[in-house]
Amino acid sequence: MPSVDVVDETFLAVPPARVAAEFADPGAWPALWPDLRLEVLADRGVEGVRWTVGGALTGSMEVWLEAVLDGTVVHYFLRADPTGPDGLPARWPRRRATAETQRRQRAAKRIAFALKARLEAGRAPGEPPPTDLTRRA
Repeated sequence: MPSVDVVDETFLAVPPARVAAEFADPGAWPALWPDLRLEVLADRGVEGVRWTVGGALTGSMEVWLEAVLDGTVVHYFLRADPTGPDGLPARWPRRRATAETQRRQRAAKRIAFALKARLEAGRAPGEPPPTDLTRRA
């Protein structure tokens, strides 16, 4: 079992293709995960991306995008161990691993809520997407 095991999901009232575009640019990844080096393991298009992780942690990470109703559930997974001085996975004491997992959980939620705020652009709960509003007018 990895030292850091993060699972998160957040609903965004935005189509999967729009959310996928946010994760498609490797140039954006350092802003989202500054201490991790990511290498694409599987580019799943509108269904997300899987990466191998290096840097501060060694393991795997995935953003899986699930179309639900008129939006997307962003599923986030990070399963990794600290990277030791030799570049190989190491182990942390339980308390340290728990603290790091909680820190990474909060970071994942910050990323999701920032995307939600920006991509939904103030869309009120229960309101149709802006494109639907223009069709009705």
